[in-house]
Amino acid sequence: MKPLSIERQKKIDILRKNLFFQGLGEKSLEELSVHTSLRQFERGETLFWEGDPCAGLHILESGSVKLFRVSPQGRQHILRVVQEGETFNEVPVFDSGENPVNSEALETVTVWIVDAAAVHTLMENDPEYSLRIIQSLGKMLRHLVQMASEMAFLQVTHRLARLINETPAQELSGESGARWTQEQMAARLGTVREVVARSLRELERSGAILVENRRISVSDRNVLQEWAQSWN
Repeated sequence: MKPLSIERQKKIDILRKNLFFQGLGEKSLEELSVHTSLRQFERGETLFWEGDPCAGLHILESGSVKLFRVSPQGRQHILRVVQEGETFNEVPVFDSGENPVNSEALETVTVWIVDAAAVHTLMENDPEYSLRIIQSLGKMLRHLVQMASEMAFLQVTHRLARLINETPAQELSGESGARWTQEQMAARLGTVREVVARSLRELERSGAILVENRRISVSDRNVLQEWAQSWN
């Protein structure tokens, strides 16, 4: 990590354009700029670790950053790839908690960091600003709910339909000697068993498949292919 020296006006201009600071007066922007820094990270370098104290609100100036979590088994799951101009690590700034994810530079990046304590002070002194923050977080929450719904009920269902469509019938039914478990299908799709179970029920309700005694058979190949093609 390399700190970069930047003039005060440049910091104010960056803050003024950011979603979380739009509409602030010059005095508030100037006060925040004192607690805003620009840092450079090289490819592969960690910006922050999950579970560590939050340094502040991050605004990506250039490059790209991946946000990810690691399972107890060591499996890495990428939650988001941050692009230029986007803000990240907002939640611990506003709830005073620890970092919920890890972050790593995918290339050389420059990142603005607004000190979390300075943001808290601004919220305490400016109720209207606090209301705007609540509204912004509400929009983010709605977006996350939509993303979660698509991952759980749409994308996985379509991917599962394609997998079933491409799998020989004897493997689905277990006639070949080994029947696929929901855990195995989940591992193949990069999800969890519970999501696979819901997706199987959705495909069954549509008439595409029949699940009986944990054996899967295709009821209507055309309907199944419609699910599979919509995934593409």
